[in-house]
Amino acid sequence: MTPNRGAFTKDELKQKRVGVLLGGMSAERDVSLRTGEAVSGALRGLGYTVVELDVGKDLPARLAAEQVDVAWLAVHGRYGEDGCLQGLLESLFIPYTGSGVLASALGMDKVYAKQVFVAHGIPTPAYRSFRDAASALAAADSLPFPFPVVVKPSREGSSVGVHICKTRDAYEAAVTDAAKYAGTLLVEQFVKGREVQGGVLDDEALGVIEVRAAREFYDYDAKYKAGTGTQYLFPAPLPPEQYARVNEVCLAAHQALGCSGGSRSDVIVTDGGEVFLLETNTLPGMTASSLLPKIAAGRGIDFPSLCERLLLGACLKA
Repeated sequence: MTPNRGAFTKDELKQKRVGVLLGGMSAERDVSLRTGEAVSGALRGLGYTVVELDVGKDLPARLAAEQVDVAWLAVHGRYGEDGCLQGLLESLFIPYTGSGVLASALGMDKVYAKQVFVAHGIPTPAYRSFRDAASALAAADSLPFPFPVVVKPSREGSSVGVHICKTRDAYEAAVTDAAKYAGTLLVEQFVKGREVQGGVLDDEALGVIEVRAAREFYDYDAKYKAGTGTQYLFPAPLPPEQYARVNEVCLAAHQALGCSGGSRSDVIVTDGGEVFLLETNTLPGMTASSLLPKIAAGRGIDFPSLCERLLLGACLKA
């Protein structure tokens, strides 16, 4: 196969077999299945030849057997969003959607992403990282910021294993839980404010949506379970200067990590108008309740058009 490092035209893609890679082996498998099913339906409705592949250890053989020409990545979490899948596709010379190997790896690891944000002057909450639960527990009384704090596994998404801790006891329980997941432990200063999300598509800031979760914060259940009472407000009802600042910060994060295609960033806006970037998702969810599609819809880009636009950007990019 001849390596293709450029994007395709619509006519070219209509002649190819598009593999929608979904499912996978991470804690976000269920969400990924829903993303993949939604994307597959949208692309088929536009006339593309689509085959769905549930990502497992046999993926290289299945890609060959199905004669996949282009991959639409709908796999969230480890082995899909962290550069592993991107590296495999690069080695097989199969163009794919989204960010490349390095940007994906950086974006997935919250600690390394923080280092990139700090180096680029992007405002983000203060933090400490720990290699294991024992070191995090030993530092409970010497953190450089007071309780409440946020405890996260550094290499999971969809708020898996994330806890807001108001007491030492809660901190100890959270560290024990977060240590079950991949990566080092991230302990972050809690910043109180409005939860907003900014979308970026092809190096353009699309806009900002506010998430008003009925729960303490926008956790896994608030994101994906029906009937939680979560409200989504687009455009986010922020003063114009704050709205512009969130767009600016999200675009800066997208570019600092070296992202391609679409990204979605989690941001806190304080009562005083300060903007803090929490993290950037390099493969945002594409389910019925996902935020990048909601933001795009608010800008006049319907779901099938969004899926197609991401497909049109598919290329090799490592």
